[in-house]
Amino acid sequence: MTTATEAPNPASAPSMITRVTAILDTFDSSQRCRSLQEIASMTGLPRSTAHRILEQLVELGWVQHAATSGYRLGWRANHMPSRANEDSQLRAVAAHHLFVLAVQTRLTIHLAVLDGPFVRYLDKIGRKSSLVPSRVGGTLPAHLTAVGRVMLAYVDPERLDLMLERVRPGVDAAALHRDLALVRMRGGLSTLHRSPLAPVACIGAPLFDAEHRIAGAVSVCDAGTGEPLDRHAPVLLERARRISAKLAKVEATAGE
Repeated sequence: MTTATEAPNPASAPSMITRVTAILDTFDSSQRCRSLQEIASMTGLPRSTAHRILEQLVELGWVQHAATSGYRLGWRANHMPSRANEDSQLRAVAAHHLFVLAVQTRLTIHLAVLDGPFVRYLDKIGRKSSLVPSRVGGTLPAHLTAVGRVMLAYVDPERLDLMLERVRPGVDAAALHRDLALVRMRGGLSTLHRSPLAPVACIGAPLFDAEHRIAGAVSVCDAGTGEPLDRHAPVLLERARRISAKLAKVEATAGE
């Protein structure tokens, strides 16, 4: 018999964690798109409840939403399962080319990936690298780095705006969109003549996977020496292309 002081039985309604899990389980692959009606039907949740939870998941990066195709898993969910393996693979593929860049330019070389609105550094080698405010395993705001702007230039604009919400205030979104358009016009080459983070200059180039999706980026940094970097752009772009080609080949072999 239930007394007046006993709490109601929580089993009568699913918890928030249960509802969130049910929604995420409707996406059986990273490419699966679902409409709001599909998700509500598959989970048994009221449409209004499903919509409210989905919008919260969108804000946090677990789900992304496009008006034409519906909902799909977002950057945070997609990065969890195999991100460590992917990072190790990219670092292994790029290692030789980073060394060549360091020898040819005698400057600091970075290898990085995008982690939401931040860049996460996988490797850093070269001359006077201690003078550059980055470290392997560390993160910096992507929009304040050349290597980060390279990757942001290839992010869907709608997703980019959601990502920038996490680092505002202080980001002029309209100006950043214009800068990223120039990066794409230059074939993916991004230049910061003076970083807001330190008195250094950097140029970055994109890395693509087998599906031509952005997989990371490499950069050359002058470590505050003031050395002109534009002359290093051709070799940087060439090494970036070679890394991308090798990465695509490795991915194709792994898929056989």
